[in-house]
Amino acid sequence: MAIIHNTTLKPTKLELLTAWLPTRPWYTGTGTPELTRAGGFRLDDPEGEVGIEFMVAVDSSGSEHVAYLVPLTYRAAPLPGAEHALVGTMEHGVLGARWAYDGIHDPVLRTGLLALFEGRAQAMAQSISDTPDHEVTRSYDGPGLPSGEGTVEVTDDQDGTGLPLPDGTVLRLHRRPLPTAPEGATGQVSGAWDAPDGSRVRAVFASLRTP
Repeated sequence: MAIIHNTTLKPTKLELLTAWLPTRPWYTGTGTPELTRAGGFRLDDPEGEVGIEFMVAVDSSGSEHVAYLVPLTYRAAPLPGAEHALVGTMEHGVLGARWAYDGIHDPVLRTGLLALFEGRAQAMAQSISDTPDHEVTRSYDGPGLPSGEGTVEVTDDQDGTGLPLPDGTVLRLHRRPLPTAPEGATGQVSGAWDAPDGSRVRAVFASLRTP
């Protein structure tokens, strides 16, 4: 069970993302983001070592508000071989130094997300300890999925992030969440967040395509 600590972070997650998002090919803005944490969910690490969060951050810097999906993992020490995926480091008021990573590069998050697709993991509330998030829905129609461990090739493009799995399945993170799953998808994870106008928005965060 992930315990949510109500404490300080220096710098904050949004401060880290403000510097990091413009370096991504799927970021559509032209200047410095103006970010609000609008929603998301967490997954529990069975070993209790790694924090796993799927954050929706809304950028209000342009003429239109744009929601971005940012999966993050938080670790007490650097993840070997993942220097390219480091979003930044923070000082946590309870846990001390934390290394924040673009979570799709972290095998603990990948394994948890694939378990969520299959219904073997429960999405948890983003800001409340030990509370399921029932707004997160999942479906998958296919054979058993691999664990997400090992070395994989993660590819970012202007639409999002792709991850080929050893069995030929392709996991896709929709960094700008989609209204519906892509044609041909055999699995999806969907969630919700608060729009700037106060309405509640639902969209597809991630999808699978099996061979």
